[in-house]
Amino acid sequence: SVNQSSTMSDSSGASNSGGDSSKESSRCSTPVLDAYRSDRLRDKMRRRMESGDRWFSLEFFPPRTASGAVNLISRFDRMGSGGPLFIDITWHPAGDPGSDKETSSMMIASTAVNYCGLESILHLTCCNQSKEKITGYLAKAKHLGLKNIMALRGDPIGEDWEEEEDGFNYAIDLVKHIRSEFDDYFDICVAGYPTGHPEAESYEADLRHLKEKVDAGADFVITQLFFRPDTFLKFLDDCRAIGITCPILPGIFPIQGYQSLRQLVKLSKLEVPEEITQVIEPIKDNDAAIRNYGIQQAVEMCRVLLDSGKVPGVHFYTLNREVATMEVLRQLGLWIEDPRRPLPWAVSAHPKRKVEDVRPIFWASRPKSYIYRTQDWDDFPNGRWGNSSSPAFGELNDYYLFYLKSKSSKDALLQMWGEELQNEESVFEVFTCYITAQPNRCGHKVMCLPWNDEPLAPETNLLKDELEKVNRRGVLTINSQPNINGKPSTDPIVGWGPPGGYVFQKAYLEFFTSSENVTALLKVLKKYEPRVNYHIVNVNGRNLTNAPEMQPNAVTWGIFAGREIVQPTVVDPVSFMYWKDEAFALWIEQWGKLYEDESPSRMIIKYIHDNYFLVNLVDNDFPLENCLWQVIDDMFELLDAPPELHSEETV
Repeated sequence: SVNQSSTMSDSSGASNSGGDSSKESSRCSTPVLDAYRSDRLRDKMRRRMESGDRWFSLEFFPPRTASGAVNLISRFDRMGSGGPLFIDITWHPAGDPGSDKETSSMMIASTAVNYCGLESILHLTCCNQSKEKITGYLAKAKHLGLKNIMALRGDPIGEDWEEEEDGFNYAIDLVKHIRSEFDDYFDICVAGYPTGHPEAESYEADLRHLKEKVDAGADFVITQLFFRPDTFLKFLDDCRAIGITCPILPGIFPIQGYQSLRQLVKLSKLEVPEEITQVIEPIKDNDAAIRNYGIQQAVEMCRVLLDSGKVPGVHFYTLNREVATMEVLRQLGLWIEDPRRPLPWAVSAHPKRKVEDVRPIFWASRPKSYIYRTQDWDDFPNGRWGNSSSPAFGELNDYYLFYLKSKSSKDALLQMWGEELQNEESVFEVFTCYITAQPNRCGHKVMCLPWNDEPLAPETNLLKDELEKVNRRGVLTINSQPNINGKPSTDPIVGWGPPGGYVFQKAYLEFFTSSENVTALLKVLKKYEPRVNYHIVNVNGRNLTNAPEMQPNAVTWGIFAGREIVQPTVVDPVSFMYWKDEAFALWIEQWGKLYEDESPSRMIIKYIHDNYFLVNLVDNDFPLENCLWQVIDDMFELLDAPPELHSEETV
């Protein structure tokens, strides 16, 4: 039940659900499919290796600024759509990495797991930190839903290494500590050095250290970058020869620029091979040429590694950029955007939400907000929504959390929604331009609304003509779905869940509209009962509904072989009252506040916020043609009729 937005499939990051068992295990596990299957990263790797299904993973570093955090989260959503097995987030001791700041390693990794649905590894370095501090970080990571740690020594703060009194001096100490304090809860990754660690006595001694780290409890190895495939393949053979049997993943660095290469080489104390410097030196001022060379070099290197039959997956150092890495993955055939979704909404990868398989439809375009407002729940609805007479939805006071913010800048929003509004019709026009994807009168395309931060979803395009018509007349739609009667679960537009199933939907429409319209609508709705359920509220909580005893109404369900009916989306009258607070507040928080305090534009938005109603309609007769457009037509017909046909009562 996607609404007017595509966030549903994308923001889960991992949207595959079908194919053979190996493909299923590649994406984030879904409650419907995987409630009883281990979703540990090491088990996902094992299943992929057994089936010969190659994977990729991506490394990012925490941004320096709050706006950088907003950009990075939208990058996670985009890069997550290609199906990485996991991502990892580096630990920056200088950036307060274990804090609640939006730029901290801990918060970025937590956001990737909870809000982007991505399996994530948090790096943790042990230099210059006490045991207590490290135990605190690990406990916090566990509480936030993080299940994987990359255990590293880290770099000394000054020139030379100084032993920490009550701390750890080597990564192996950290591995042992994680296992002794947290038993088997975390999957642990450690670093390997294909040419030996720069400080090791010898290459052989470094291999022995690596074996000790694995024997102490590490589950897999990711290597430092290298420039020739045979460097890695020799390292891999040497590791196997001394008895290291766990997965060893090559760290791939697509060269993206002269300066970034120099800096990385300096940090990792590596030599760049002659054959690379000869190509790069003459073109060092031409970024595009260097990037193209870097892409080709990375593709050729990965092909050799993958063709060797010894390398099950490749790990990319992205430097927080997407173009080069995505291009390499496309050329390798590893980037696979599967339009099907495990569930009709974006799943979270927090372990406690593993069984969650039902949500109210209202947050369809704002899944991150729903996850935020339900983060303190102890259990999540599974199988059915049940009677939610007291779901404690958290307040959403902080509209400026970096993962809830619009991706667009203030200037871009003003261009889309109007530097200056003339009247309510100016607002109708913004909604209409969003639906039609046509430029507004100033020539700017409206790519988002406060309730939908993405362009229209493919499913909503099925309703485009009708939506355009009603928005032009002030029925301002923020969520809708067509009725579906038994489409295959593999349908590219409305399908979800494992293959071989059938999906169903009741038509749904949610919109803001004026009190005059609502007065006419209530008269019209009398003749559509009990076929149409309605719920109409205003900002003050005026509440009109024919939902029987506030019971939830399933509006999306699926039938799959050998299991009970899955009903992932409901219209729940109790949750609607929590949603309406958020939906009304977005008028002011995201739109009104773009304008000066007493300005005419601000007053128009405030008028709509104070006087309009939020309406949801469900057509229960899903096998018949959707009647909701007829309901709206009848409403306008009544409004257009001579005044004597209207009775005096108003809402």
